[in-house]
Amino acid sequence: VQLQASGGGLVQAGGSLRLSCAASGRTFSTNAMAWFRQAPGKEREFVAAINWNGGRTYYADSVKGRFTISRDNAKNTVYLQMNSLKPEDTAVYFCAADRSLRSTILGHTPLSYDYWGQGTLVTVSS
Repeated sequence: VQLQASGGGLVQAGGSLRLSCAASGRTFSTNAMAWFRQAPGKEREFVAAINWNGGRTYYADSVKGRFTISRDNAKNTVYLQMNSLKPEDTAVYFCAADRSLRSTILGHTPLSYDYWGQGTLVTVSS
């Protein structure tokens, strides 16, 4: 089982990036998935989550209205569209998947998720 995050890079403040997380080894079409981020010297923090069929989403207050999480179950991929980026969004972004099937709960802590990708670095310059 592998989650491969990609799409990070260097962008100016106000710019946009789209992160992708492709799953392999098994399907995650019945699992909730999420994005977290970790800045240097800080704890990993929740960014956004999406339920198994894409019908529900949940965002951290710091990204609400700027970021959009979505998924394409046919491609076994989850996305994070990031707009109006700020320097404080600079971090390594990780995707994660919950092992529970068709769960009605969208967790917002790292302990809620069982599978993790390797992370992709997003740097926002001022």
